[in-house]
Amino acid sequence: MDENNSIKQAIEKPLEVATMVLKLGYRGASFSGFAAQPGDVRTVAGELNRALSTYLHRPVEITCAGRTDAGVHALAQHVSFPVYKKELELKGATIKRALNALVGDDISVSEVYKARAGFSARFDAEARSYRYRIADGWTRPIMAWDHAWWLRAQVDVEAMDRAAQSLVGEHDFKSFCKAASAVDKPTHRQVMSVGVARIEEAGEQLITVDITGNAFLHSMVRTIVGSLVEVGCGRREEQWISEVLAACDRRAAGQCAPAKGLVFAAVRYPTKSFEPWL
Repeated sequence: MDENNSIKQAIEKPLEVATMVLKLGYRGASFSGFAAQPGDVRTVAGELNRALSTYLHRPVEITCAGRTDAGVHALAQHVSFPVYKKELELKGATIKRALNALVGDDISVSEVYKARAGFSARFDAEARSYRYRIADGWTRPIMAWDHAWWLRAQVDVEAMDRAAQSLVGEHDFKSFCKAASAVDKPTHRQVMSVGVARIEEAGEQLITVDITGNAFLHSMVRTIVGSLVEVGCGRREEQWISEVLAACDRRAAGQCAPAKGLVFAAVRYPTKSFEPWL
């Protein structure tokens, strides 16, 4: 391509004037994770990219607040992508209805926002929150079956909560990261809060593990939960969690809890990062 053609294409390319941000939820059971993958693999990003490309009549590549693994659910995933001047005329309610009609019934777009050009759902996020649900005891959960880990044991929730507090702060979480993902990559993260409690939901008794941090490593939350369960079931002492953290070795931690119990619950952005797309 000669210089004149390059200049012509640059001039003809529409300028990005704003960013569209979508808040969405999904049931993770039938997805091979969030990130788009090659081949005939169903992913959340793949579904959304296709729906947006169909609606806007152009290629779209989205950026998400945090990638989720296969089987993990979300209530408040946020995605962003640039929009052009002519697309500012679209109505938020129409966008929402159209996208929900174009995706499967296991994805739900709940909000449409407008942000400045260059805004990123990933890099502008200040914190992310996850909730993990556990059903303990010998009564099989009914309503929570598809989104809770059934432990056939009586769990000491208070011991789990006390042990979890050693994770608060900025640490090297290499012990709680999928080993292959930690090779030659930074593994320090900041956990702002973590709590373990009993709740009642839809008439069933559940245990929740709520954790908020600036960012998370691959399988970090699920490995933290699997390790806390070792304490809750009495197989490890409470101080063991601190020892696992200090080891910086995935082999020191407990199992990776099943994906179906995990929900991406919330994302926090700086005040006034975006506004409703009217």
